[in-house]
Order: sequence, then structure tokens, then C-alpha cells
Amino acid sequence: MTNRLDPRRLETFRVVATTGQVSAASRLLHLSQPAVTAQIRQLERECGQPLLVRTARGVRLNEAGQRLLAYAQRHHQLLEEAALAVTGEEVLTGELVLAASTTLASYVVPDLLASFLRLHRGLQVRLEVGNSEQVLGWVGEGRAPLGLVEGHARAAGLRLEHYLDDELLPVVATQAPKEILQVRTLDMLQTVPLLWRELGSGTRAVLERALKRAGVRRGPRAGDLQLGGTETIKGAVAAGLGVGFLSRWSIQAELSSGRFRVLPLPDLKVRRTFSWVLPVDAPGGIAGHFLRHARAAPPALAHS
Repeated sequence: MTNRLDPRRLETFRVVATTGQVSAASRLLHLSQPAVTAQIRQLERECGQPLLVRTARGVRLNEAGQRLLAYAQRHHQLLEEAALAVTGEEVLTGELVLAASTTLASYVVPDLLASFLRLHRGLQVRLEVGNSEQVLGWVGEGRAPLGLVEGHARAAGLRLEHYLDDELLPVVATQAPKEILQVRTLDMLQTVPLLWRELGSGTRAVLERALKRAGVRRGPRAGDLQLGGTETIKGAVAAGLGVGFLSRWSIQAELSSGRFRVLPLPDLKVRRTFSWVLPVDAPGGIAGHFLRHARAAPPALAHS
């Protein structure tokens, strides 16, 4: 390993590691995908060993990559603090108002707030939480200057900006009934209870489209549960009540502990995006500062 690492390559590595995909990192960094890949390979040569494992879904960190990511994040944070100290940016005061759908409010927004508030202490924060349709309505009404939602491609009178990639995974409790644990095909998915989100949920809309594309004619029916929120579905999964489709962001702890397992359904991929909901004019003030910070420092997904 060389004595010094190129800071630009280190930053590229940080963004690839936190997003889990070269394509997502290239959008955030405004670089081509080949340029991002080249920088990662150069950094791996500098380190004298691989840092990432390439998978069908993107990339994940190996042990060396996990160690380096901690330093890359500290380096990024230090540079942000230095920029604030040197430029003498005005101290932000007042209230930061955000709207977010439930998965994002629980598993993405807290890390964003933590890193932002380290730089701007003393701000008040108000987070409005609802399903995706509600968040779109709140931003459209001006109740919140910006929001984060799951899965929407368009919204009248608003701008949607891609932020992070996600995947809904079919999960069951490790101690679920035998007939649920044995599901291996889409046909078998027809024979067990499914756990659905409520109408208006972005998660539900994405799942319904993915099932239709896969040729599965399956909506809520007798024996299924319709539940209002990610945590409620996680509780139902843990109780062995059926198959839940949950964001990869929301089940890291359960997968790591072995409480949940992912059903092997290779013919079903439920991918979606997390997007910013923005008014036609870019938000200013505290919300504008927060948006710029979030774009530059996306939260990290723990790779397993």
C-alpha cells in the first residue's frame, strides 16, 4: 500500500460504498460510470487489495472496504467542517421542516439529520411522516418545503429527483410456519399469506407493479393482512403471519441477527428508488442547506 491515498478517489469510494451501486454514485458525483469504476480500481491498487465485492445487485464492502469507509466518512466530515470554518458561513437558526414516507423517516432521515446537525447545532427540526401520497400532498400544499418518498415516477406540479436505490425483499421469520419457509417459486407465493401496506403507500404500488411484471396475479385476499407501516409489517413477519416485502434499508438488524431470512425468488425483483420531492423553484433557507448537504453526503446502507 502507498503512503498516501488520493482524496478524490477516497471520496468516490465513499459515495459508491454508501449507495451500493456505481450507477447511483456516478449520478451523485456527476461522473460517468467508467470514470467511477476506474477511480475505484486505482484506489484498490493504492491500497494493495480489493475493497468491494461485485454482486448482481451492485457492490458491497469486504472487510478492508469496511475499515476504509470509516476513515473516508471521517475525512468527508472533516472537510465539511473545515469549509464552514474558513468560509464563515452564517449560523443557521430556526426550524428545519421535512416530510418523509415511513421507511425513509425511520431508516434514512435520522442519519441525514445527525450529520447535518453536527454542522448546524441549535436548529429545531419538524419531520412530518406519512405515506408517499400524503408527502406529495404536503409539499404541493407548501406545508413542507421538501420531502422524501418511495417509488414515484412523477407528480403534478412537483419535481422528483432520484436520490437512492432500494429493493424490497421477500422476508419471513426464521421461526415461521413450515409452509411459509418452504416458498421457493412464484406459484408457491400464491399459497401463503402476504403482508401488504395500505392503499396510497408507495411501497405497495411498487410491489403491485413488480408482481404484475412477473406474471403474478395476486392482490390482497382472504388470509392476507393490510398494515399501515413498515414497523407493523416487521412485527407481523416476526410473528410468522406471512411473507412481507420490506426495504433492504429496514431489515439490516433482523437479517444480521438471523431473525429474518430472505426467500429465494430469483424470478421476482422489486427494485425502486427513493426520491426527493421538490417544488418547481428550488427550496431556499434551511431546507436548501439541508438538501445540498444530503446530496453531498448520502447515508450508508450496511452491506451484508
